[in-house]
Amino acid sequence: MAVLVTGGAGYIGSHMVLELVDAGEQVVVLDNLSTGFPWAVAPEVTLVTGDVADKDLVSRLIDEHGIDSILHFAAKIVVPESVVDPLGYYLNNSVKARTLIETAVEKGVKNFIFSSTASVYGNTDASPLTEDTPISPINPYGRSKVVTEWILEDVAKAHGLRYGVLRYFNVAGADPKGRSGQSSPQATHLLKIASQAALGQRPYLEVFGTDYPTPDGTCIRDYVQVNDVARAHLVALNHLRGGGDNLVLNCGYGHGASVLEVIEVVKKVSGVDFEVRFSPRRAGDPANLVAGVARVRSLGWKPLYDDLAVIVEQALRWEKALAARKAA
Repeated sequence: MAVLVTGGAGYIGSHMVLELVDAGEQVVVLDNLSTGFPWAVAPEVTLVTGDVADKDLVSRLIDEHGIDSILHFAAKIVVPESVVDPLGYYLNNSVKARTLIETAVEKGVKNFIFSSTASVYGNTDASPLTEDTPISPINPYGRSKVVTEWILEDVAKAHGLRYGVLRYFNVAGADPKGRSGQSSPQATHLLKIASQAALGQRPYLEVFGTDYPTPDGTCIRDYVQVNDVARAHLVALNHLRGGGDNLVLNCGYGHGASVLEVIEVVKKVSGVDFEVRFSPRRAGDPANLVAGVARVRSLGWKPLYDDLAVIVEQALRWEKALAARKAA
């Protein structure tokens, strides 16, 4: 048995590959390298450059490697960008996912795990958000993910495909062994941007919105370490392989931090009091997203890095490593 990881050269996908390799799995990565990096893929893994909607290519990979499971990470993920380019997001996150799922069904792939998002919940007064909280996404990114969730639900009923949907919250940090991290130069992740500001790679950090209905007026998010997210996917995969029911799981820690709180932790860990500027809200940002995590914990998942200072230290160390790589 082998696992196909789409988007395995990207941030979360590359950490998923590391978790699979560490668990002794045979792994094949399919990535178009539009935002991923070949060097981020574990060296013992087969990396194929291509598109998830290329049915001939995906079919060949399934046949050649005996793929029994697909973990689908390839997607566009920037909320503000989705607001101005909804068609691009529906194409990448819904239409191409539909084609990949079709190929999986036609080739008899047993298990499909989908990288979804807490953005599917939209703006809600519920806190924490459980998997049973009604979904009401407020931006095209979240909606494009919901479409694929629905496709999987319907396809499972019609064709017996076993699936897991993992809705994760704000993924952060980097592999503690220094093998991978958030590497995209266009990243919008708060911890990455704050780390760059602390290291002098950005002149200042911009905060979007201070008038949200939260204690300090800035958005609250559940920051979950990237290896912990990858381990949740592995738990879900083992559950499906063992004959378990289809899954929808939140990936988070069950508690949140505001933008200003995160900034203070980055300043404390780095020892740098970098400049912060305040701007109006961005389109499509919910005020408060914190995960209810009882379901994923019931499967035996336990976080290893539930400490914001530890996650910040990982992010800072990775930014330093990236700078050294670019300078070499």
